[in-house]
Amino acid sequence: MRTASLFLVLLAVWLLLSGIYTPLLIGFGVVSCALVAFIARRMDVADREGHPIHLGPRIITYWFWLVVEIIKANVDVAKCVLMPKTYLRPSMFTTKATQKSDLGKVIYANSITLTPGTVTVDLDDDVVLVHALTTGSADGVKSGEMDRRVTELMREA
Repeated sequence: MRTASLFLVLLAVWLLLSGIYTPLLIGFGVVSCALVAFIARRMDVADREGHPIHLGPRIITYWFWLVVEIIKANVDVAKCVLMPKTYLRPSMFTTKATQKSDLGKVIYANSITLTPGTVTVDLDDDVVLVHALTTGSADGVKSGEMDRRVTELMREA
């Protein structure tokens, strides 16, 4: 099941990014995606964490929320670039990850890093060390909203 799902996801991404839909190129895409899915199965990397289809439609709603947060953070970083004396306030702080699984902690840490203006520096057990460019980006992580959403995403997973 995971191998077929991985193949379909790879093929969908390949088709979206290729932009050229001739039979030859579509054939190359199908063959290359099938080869990658086969190799992933043989290497046993298409597992629960490597290809988390068990998250289902919840991951889609989380992605939409994360995209909105990324757009807001881009505006914050743009202000910082245009007026550094006003907005640039770098800081390092720790926050707690409430996720129980390693996959949940990795999704949380990566979500912080994907948001412009913040970078996950270290993840040690349940403690996340974060670098933030601005007070706004630091407050965004400290509010706990992202942690709460990732924990909700991982429930029963």
